[in-house]
Amino acid sequence: MSMLKSLLFCLFLCFGAVLCSIDHHGSIGVNYGRIADNLPEPSQVVKLLKSNGITRVKIFDADASVLSALAGSNISVTVCMPNQLLSSAANDQLFTDSWLKSNVVPFYRATIIEAIAIGNEVFVDPQSSRFLVPAMKNMYGSLRKLNFSGDIKVSSPVALSALQSSYPPSSGSFKSELIEPFIKPMLTFLQRTGSYLMVNSYPFFAYEANTDTISLDYALLRPNEGVKDSGNGNVYMSLFEAQLDAVFAALDALNFSDVKVVVSETGWPSAGGDTEYGAGADNAAAYNGNLVHRVLTGGGTPLRPNDKLNVFLFALFNENQKGGPVSERNYGLFYPNTQKVYDIPLSVDTLNVTISNPTNRSKAKVPVASPPVNKAPSTNGQTWCVANANAGQEKLQRALDYACGEGGADCKPIQSGESCFHPDTLEAHASYAFNSYYQRMSRAGGSCYFGGAAYVVTQVPSKLLCI
Repeated sequence: MSMLKSLLFCLFLCFGAVLCSIDHHGSIGVNYGRIADNLPEPSQVVKLLKSNGITRVKIFDADASVLSALAGSNISVTVCMPNQLLSSAANDQLFTDSWLKSNVVPFYRATIIEAIAIGNEVFVDPQSSRFLVPAMKNMYGSLRKLNFSGDIKVSSPVALSALQSSYPPSSGSFKSELIEPFIKPMLTFLQRTGSYLMVNSYPFFAYEANTDTISLDYALLRPNEGVKDSGNGNVYMSLFEAQLDAVFAALDALNFSDVKVVVSETGWPSAGGDTEYGAGADNAAAYNGNLVHRVLTGGGTPLRPNDKLNVFLFALFNENQKGGPVSERNYGLFYPNTQKVYDIPLSVDTLNVTISNPTNRSKAKVPVASPPVNKAPSTNGQTWCVANANAGQEKLQRALDYACGEGGADCKPIQSGESCFHPDTLEAHASYAFNSYYQRMSRAGGSCYFGGAAYVVTQVPSKLLCI
């Protein structure tokens, strides 16, 4: 019996260890573009990545100096085969064999290569689209020859312009002319190989073109009234999640619900031209800072609540040799001298750093993110939002600071000498602030959460809340 108990105890410990090791949060990576003549050496870049807790990076080629610098760093990298090589890769597997032997084999193992992106936004160019899936298949076949296929995924970044419809999100669908010849074959390949769809999502472009109808707060993941999906009733608190769910709806419509999605690019420019509305350092800090917090605090979108968000920010540096509008040269998180363009968290360890408040240019704590909203605001009876004492003092204080600051809650009554200062406890003051924010947001689903620091009750919480 004692031996059986010992065995069960060991199994319990092992199972517990497995559960503890499961990562319930998403991941943040960064795109390391190099269209510039003033960037630091790759070895310095690796030090920069490590010092900021960045463990995933994506490059737009398979540069040997970059891959060598990443060796032994524990930073995973996604490499890319440029669009101009797609036709050669599609026509002959010997070409993909040779490409791997030159660009991957010399660095594999020492450098963690997690994926190969075949081209970038290929569907934008009709002439290249027909080469994409054959190139992906040949690359996968070459990986299998080398016994790498179990470690390295093959995918391709798709722009949101591949969607026929994205609003409301539930109506998301791919362009009809792309579905049969390109989209379905690509999704079938991803499904068969256990890979994921890469998606480039830029709320900035949607806001810039529709400033009269899209709220800036909604685009920047700041507190807002939300947008209700007329198709399924989901309420979206950010344009980013709405765009992502439009992709999920498009996948559902083609019966590829099991294909995962990685956001291979998203970002906001810190500077722009006169007509690039919304570009600016404060807005870039708000978008990227709030998005990082949203991703790293866990939870999926309304259509995929159990799927982690895995996101690559664009980009690591401002790139001075890029063409196009001013914004194209100002997406960087860092200047070429490695100084931050603005101060935001980039990893779980740095979530408590401050970001610029785009409204008043003062310093505000990073918002405590709420989970994705799945239902319309409640209208059936009154409810209240109260503090979760089990969340701990630090989390409650951080959420209280946010609610009374950027969240816009009316916290004057809980100031010293005011009507609701007593009871003078953190839990009571937090409950008052959380409820003020919750009622201000019309009791929208997800507005009483604060990263787990609050919950909804249906009875008047007289002991905790000064009404």
